[in-house]
Amino acid sequence: MQNPSLAPFTLFTGHIRVASGRLDQLALSAKRAIESNSDGAVLIFDNHSGRNIDIDIRGTDKQVLARLQPSTAMLVPDAENDADTGNEQRGRGRPKLGVVAREVTLLPRHWEWLATQAGGASVVLRKLVEQAKKAGSESSMIKQAQERAYHFLQAIAGDMPGFEETTRALFKNDRQAFESLISSWPTDIKDHVMQLAFPLSVESMQKD
Repeated sequence: MQNPSLAPFTLFTGHIRVASGRLDQLALSAKRAIESNSDGAVLIFDNHSGRNIDIDIRGTDKQVLARLQPSTAMLVPDAENDADTGNEQRGRGRPKLGVVAREVTLLPRHWEWLATQAGGASVVLRKLVEQAKKAGSESSMIKQAQERAYHFLQAIAGDMPGFEETTRALFKNDRQAFESLISSWPTDIKDHVMQLAFPLSVESMQKD
C-alpha cells in the first residue's frame, strides 16, 4: 500500500525535495534545474516503485512533454467484449449467486472441530480464508513498501552514514531502529523515505 497523501512522483535536487506531483509537472522543473547546473543530482522518483526515472530533456518544453505521453493502445473495449461474451455463455436469466460449491477434503479431526463452531463449516471456512487473505495482503504491502524505500535510498543515500545498517533495519521492519539510524540525515530524505517505508504508520499518525 502506498501512502494516499503521497503524489505519484517526487523531484529531488541533491538532498532537497523540490516538489511532488504528476510527471509532466515535474519534468520541466527538472529540465530547468539541469540546464542551470543546479547543485547536486537532479532526480525524479516514481513513488510507487521508489525508482529513479530518466527524463529526456533535449529540445523544447513541448518536445519534452510529448515524449512523456503514454501509449494510447485501447484494451478496455476488448475486455468489455470478453465480459459480454462470458455473460452470453452463462445464458439469460441465470443469477450470479456468488457462491461456488466445490469438494473440500479434511481430516476427521478437522471436521469434528468445524462441527463445534457457530455458523457451520461453510461459514467458518469462509472466515478462515478471508483472514488468511488479509494476513497475506498485509505482508505483501509491507514487502512492497520496503522494496520501494530501498530503491529510493539506494539512488539518493548510498553514501549516507549507516546506510547498510539502515537497510537491514528496513527489511526487519524495525521502525524504531530505522528512524534512529537516519536521524542525522537531511530532513527531506528522512521525511520522504518514512512515507515510502511505513505508509500505514504515517497515515495513522496523520489521522491522529
